[in-house]
This record gives sequence, structure tokens and C-alpha cells, in this order.
Amino acid sequence: MNKGLGWLRILLAFVSIIYILIPLIVVIPASFTSQNYPSFPAVGFSFQWYTKLLDRPEFLAGMMNSAKFAFLAAFFSVIFGTLGALALAKYDIPGKTFITSVLTAPLSVPQLVLGIALLIYFTPMMLAGTAIGFLIAHIIICIPYVIRLVLTGLSGFDYNLERAAAILGANPLVVFWRVTLPLIRPAMISGGLFAFLTSFDNVTVSLFMISPDMRTLPIEIFSHMQDAYDPLVASISTVVIFISVILILVLEKLQGVGKVFGGSH
Repeated sequence: MNKGLGWLRILLAFVSIIYILIPLIVVIPASFTSQNYPSFPAVGFSFQWYTKLLDRPEFLAGMMNSAKFAFLAAFFSVIFGTLGALALAKYDIPGKTFITSVLTAPLSVPQLVLGIALLIYFTPMMLAGTAIGFLIAHIIICIPYVIRLVLTGLSGFDYNLERAAAILGANPLVVFWRVTLPLIRPAMISGGLFAFLTSFDNVTVSLFMISPDMRTLPIEIFSHMQDAYDPLVASISTVVIFISVILILVLEKLQGVGKVFGGSH
């Protein structure tokens, strides 16, 4: 019976992996087709759709915008998320569980609902359709990942090290810079990478925040698919997949992807 259960687990794991990899298995080969329409399996082999990307300035501009906003969102998310995680981990704050739930709520709230809520909230403040509003929206959806990872990094933190440094005469700033920061730096970097990836690939919330003069790569892909059905979208999607895989591999090396959704303590 145990042997049969073991084979069942292996089968379920295999099916799960195939299910996850289906988009990669379909999109990547389709980007190399020699036809004028996406096909799987690909007909022929050609790099023409990658070279044509260089003739589409909207995709290049969209990628630059995505990278810029993703970097800024990751930067501010690491700062605010790390401060929030330190406060939650080190201090006995009333309603800590509730505060943690609020700060990580964007992980569970559907992004469609979140996008509508942000649009309604930002419109009277004249932030809808602006770069600042777009950035704030992306910071909101990125911070929970940083908080999760930093809290996980602090779960095994030895606070006696901070106490020892303070006893030796170090002020709180020096204690943080010389003791706390080096120990949680891998978690902060991992949180920043995941925040960058989350912002770079986001479509749903971005749709409610964009303006004609400010469009990201996922939005350009979405718009292109509404007007045309060609392998160009498969080639740009493959580029995005490549960037995402690299960041995920770095994240796994530093912290472990599974720890993003791990416990806070």
C-alpha cells in the first residue's frame, strides 16, 4: 500500500510539473516558427520574429518602462518592507497579527479588485494615470513579498548578537548596520528580486494605472494581441520568460522560492 502511495505521489508531482511547464513548452517553440502565425509544434525554424522586435519601438520602450518601474518598486519595497518586518519581528506591537494580515493582504486580494480599488482611490487625488500613482500601486503589490521574506530571514535571528554589540558600546544605528543588516541581507535581496519580478510582469493592476504616455511591456503585449495574432508576441514573451527564469534562479540560490510563502516566524 505504501509503495502504491509513493507511485501516486510521483505521478501527481510529474503531472504538476508538466502543467506548470506547459506555457513554456508552447510559447518558446512557437517563437521560432517560420510561419506568419503562432503554431505548436512550430512549422520550420527562424529567428525572424526576434529580429522584428528591434523594429517595434513600442516594445523596446515598454521594456524600458517596465524595468524602470520594477527597479523603483523593488527599491522602495525593500526599504519599507524591511522596516515593517523588523518592527513586527522585534517589537511587541498591539494587534501584530492583524497588522501583518493587512500588510500582506495584496497577496490574497484578487488583483482585479485591487486595481479597481486603487483607481477609485487615486482618481480624486489626481494620481490615476500618473507615474507616481503607477509606482505607488506597484509598491503596494510588491511589499508583501519583501515582508514575507525578511520575516522568514528573521525567524532564526539571534538577538543576543544585537544585545552584545549594544553592551560593547555600539549605538542602535551601528548595531543595525554592522550586525542586523549583514544577517538579513540575503532575505532583503531575495525580496527585492521577487518584487522586481512581480512588478515587471504585472498586467492586471497596471491596466488601471497606465496612461497613453506611460505603457509597460506587459501592457504592450496585451494590446498587440488584441490587434494581431502573430509569433511576435511569442518571441517577446520568451524574452520575458528568460528574464523571469534568471531572477527566479538567483532568488532560489539566495533564499529559496518556497520561503516567500513560508511562515513569518
